[in-house]
Amino acid sequence: MRWDNLSAPPDEGTPDGAAPATPPLPLALPGAIARTFDTPGFAGMTFYEVRAKSIINRVPGQSRVPFEWTINPYRGCSHACVYCVAGDTPILMADGSTKPISELEPGDRIYGTERRGAYRRYVVTTVLDKWSMVKRAYRVTLEDGTTLVASGDHRFLSERGWKHVTGGMGGASKRPHLTTSNRLIGTGRFVAGPKESADYRQGYLCGMIRGDGTIGVYPLRNSWSRQFRLALTDREALDRAERFLKEFGVGTSRAPFGQAKPNRRAMEAIRASGTQKVDAIKKLIGWPGAPTDDWRLGFLAGIFDAEGSCSRGVFRISNCDDEILDHTVDALENFGFKWVLEDRRRPNRLRQIRLTGGLPARLRFFHLTNPAITRKRSIDGAALKCQAALRVASIEDLGLELPLWDITTGTGDFIANGVVSHNCFARNTHTYLDLDAGADFDRRVIVKVNAGELVRRELAAPKWRGAHIAMGTNVDCYQRAEGRYQLMPQILTALRDFANPFSILTKGTLLLRDLPLLRQAAEVTRVGLSYSVGFVDEALWRTVEPGTPSPRRRLDAVRRLTDAGFSVGVLMAPVLPGLSDGDESIDATVAAIAASGATSVTPLPLHLRPGAREWYARWLAREFPHLVPRYRQLYQAGAYAPQAYQREVTARVRMAARRHGLHRGEVGDNRQLPAAPAPAAEQLSLL
Repeated sequence: MRWDNLSAPPDEGTPDGAAPATPPLPLALPGAIARTFDTPGFAGMTFYEVRAKSIINRVPGQSRVPFEWTINPYRGCSHACVYCVAGDTPILMADGSTKPISELEPGDRIYGTERRGAYRRYVVTTVLDKWSMVKRAYRVTLEDGTTLVASGDHRFLSERGWKHVTGGMGGASKRPHLTTSNRLIGTGRFVAGPKESADYRQGYLCGMIRGDGTIGVYPLRNSWSRQFRLALTDREALDRAERFLKEFGVGTSRAPFGQAKPNRRAMEAIRASGTQKVDAIKKLIGWPGAPTDDWRLGFLAGIFDAEGSCSRGVFRISNCDDEILDHTVDALENFGFKWVLEDRRRPNRLRQIRLTGGLPARLRFFHLTNPAITRKRSIDGAALKCQAALRVASIEDLGLELPLWDITTGTGDFIANGVVSHNCFARNTHTYLDLDAGADFDRRVIVKVNAGELVRRELAAPKWRGAHIAMGTNVDCYQRAEGRYQLMPQILTALRDFANPFSILTKGTLLLRDLPLLRQAAEVTRVGLSYSVGFVDEALWRTVEPGTPSPRRRLDAVRRLTDAGFSVGVLMAPVLPGLSDGDESIDATVAAIAASGATSVTPLPLHLRPGAREWYARWLAREFPHLVPRYRQLYQAGAYAPQAYQREVTARVRMAARRHGLHRGEVGDNRQLPAAPAPAAEQLSLL
């Protein structure tokens, strides 16, 4: 599809005062048009208008949410909350690194799999071809939080063989397909690599030089010379050490050091001499008083390049120096790795640290630290025996045709974000639309301009049975863009006309605009209204949710809705560890919720899916660096805070609710939908 052939949708539903954006569209969608607006509230934002093919999406019955059907007229969010993003789909390369599938090229060497004997094993293969196509897209979410977007024809390797994303039990659509009882095969999602900051470079030099370098004083005719030398057989590590030293202002010379022998490869060395250079190197490799995460990552990469090995699936780092071993252990534990010390009382006091956790731990180490020596990172021949938490949690029809990438490989498969896969693929969440997963989620919004007519058409379909529909469960349907596009009145009118029950969860006060329609709908069907208010601290709100109405304005809206006869629940979300989970914050928030007339409150601690985790971590490190260790501890096991923490937060919210007289509505426990306290409304609690 050519960018200049994209046409605008019909004028109906197109807001006045908008002008097409002049840059080429970064979005390959049929019939899409980009628009920008001059109003201050939309400064720097671009809206991509599309005509979707469906709008009512089904949520799998075994997913952990108390509703089955959703409507999302928008994708992306102008609220600009810091926890609403995701990342690219990484492919495992032959050198042990990862690369987004959209950046692969024919000839690239990647990992695939093939069956050898009793096991399927990882093997290096080649990308033979690559192309993209526009197809109906589905999002597959796994138990460990991994999110994958693919076509319905795409196949993943499960414990029961290859399965399509979608299929049927009979008729023309009958084929093996994924369900929530399946578990995919692989190691689990990949982690992002380190940034080559000054701390990372210094940590790498410390590990490499302390592990394999020499610094000494040597006789030179009638004087003495201070010298540094690093000799290695692997040029990748030597090149990196030479480059890092140069970036710190220390120049080195290079020369052969040892010739190749039948049982040994040739060696090269970099050298530096003179008091100034040697002192600079000694300073660079000094132990820091308070090592940063970047320094630890660099140190682990350096000490592994210098003294590490990974043979036959056994990962070890060996050394005689207790101080080096202590810093290695400290860095491993800092990032949640498990290890054992193998002390065999050798004459030279050599001891070995062995990493445990199998292939997932080894891959996580390689991706997290990025050692330079690729031969040590090989998993060629390793068996796919991992029992990772890769059960399919949900399969969601996105309701859009999206650009999906396809590659052909020598083995017919590849490793995508830790699972064995082939056929079409796309970037997950917002990035599958060729939009950045970070700020673009705030600045670029996909608008389904035909949402109203689609809802009416799908409600009128003979197969539709009038099931409850939840809105605002993925992206806020009353975000700022709704003020411009006004899609919700059309949707609500259709739901009213068909007497179809629905519920809305929002942070937007724009909901009050549609109060007359909500009243009319409540006369013929069940209408549930809920607001999301995680805290009432104004300073924290400006930092975390800058594009939303203030918590006080949201609670004012709750009061107006309750005065209008609706029973309104409040989702106290997200509860932010260290920021809004203190007794004072919880008490103030629950007190304000009770005063608004809300009938229930359901606390929900922050959860961080892949992509959102990285974005939120950068924001946290910038705004509240002292909280980074606590978050690392809370979220080291996955996207959700530990159950004990969640139960503690719920208990404290329950006690606060009792203090403030919030007795007529229950405090939600995040597991089920409370009974409606009034016939005109239905409480929506999210998990």
